[in-house]
Amino acid sequence: MSATERVLEQFAGQARYCEQLGSPFTARLCRLLAARLDRRTRFGDRILGWAGDPYADNVALRAAGALHALARSGWEPGLAAVYPPHAASDKALWAAIADALAHNDVFLTERLASAPQTNEVARSALILGGLLHVAAIAGLPLALYEIGASAGLNLGLDAYRYELGEGRGWGPADAPLTIVCPWRGPSPPLAAPLVIAGRQGCDLNPLDPTRPEDRARLLSYVWADQTERLARTEAALALAAAARRPVARADAADWLEVQLASPPPAGVARVVFHTVVWQYIPAPQQARMTALLARLGAAATPARPLARLAIEADAVPGSARIALTLWPAGGTVTLGRGDFHGRWAEWS
Repeated sequence: MSATERVLEQFAGQARYCEQLGSPFTARLCRLLAARLDRRTRFGDRILGWAGDPYADNVALRAAGALHALARSGWEPGLAAVYPPHAASDKALWAAIADALAHNDVFLTERLASAPQTNEVARSALILGGLLHVAAIAGLPLALYEIGASAGLNLGLDAYRYELGEGRGWGPADAPLTIVCPWRGPSPPLAAPLVIAGRQGCDLNPLDPTRPEDRARLLSYVWADQTERLARTEAALALAAAARRPVARADAADWLEVQLASPPPAGVARVVFHTVVWQYIPAPQQARMTALLARLGAAATPARPLARLAIEADAVPGSARIALTLWPAGGTVTLGRGDFHGRWAEWS
């Protein structure tokens, strides 16, 4: 299979995922780009001759994010006119894209250099369930360390309100952001005392919620027809900007080795967590972090526990596995599964 054929196959696969995750517009956009892009523009040439792995790099979502950024920018009113909430035929949509390429080929091509950063804040409902288990078992305040934290939106999860179905809720009733995520199956311990003693995060390309250009970039990666996700992200960005939680610009393995180098204080459970990011980390860095956590876990005690909460894709299509390892006991358990965009969780 040629490099171009792999790119087109990735676009087709991403279109199917977008349909499953409730974004028919992004699915249509992926198919339209795959069918009509050619090498006469820099944008098309860069995509069709993609130098890396189109799956690992998710070139389709890079392209969708670039076009959404341009549609939101105000520079191309013709493109904005065919983007949601407006309806347009494939012919009209492609005509607007082709016109935008004639004016902004360089901008669109440059945007392909950055990997998508959705920082989906509704995943906080899945993180919450995992942290409640840690809090119930350890009985201690938690210090959070997030890998791939982007703008740090999920680090502020305890400031949000959660509506979890069947009359269940968690968090302040007057919170400025409410996340709706029906929980099915045996519920995590909602009554567990969840106290966050510290929170830190890292990302290769962290986004600053206080910077308008960074907020615009993050919102461009939210699929254009998912208005609830856009509103939720904007609300979380406003909260994060007020909280001013800086995210370190760092390689995850390097950062984690430094952050966990000092002996932990007694009476605090350290929790390393990551959501839908592990697949983008090179294997050598994955191995370093796995070895580091195993080594530190072997030295953990009930007064100084260590946990890893991983919410990541696995061999089961359509949802993420919610896995928890808690030392000193060790061993990884599957707490359940969750929708990639936090629309539901199934606890086991």
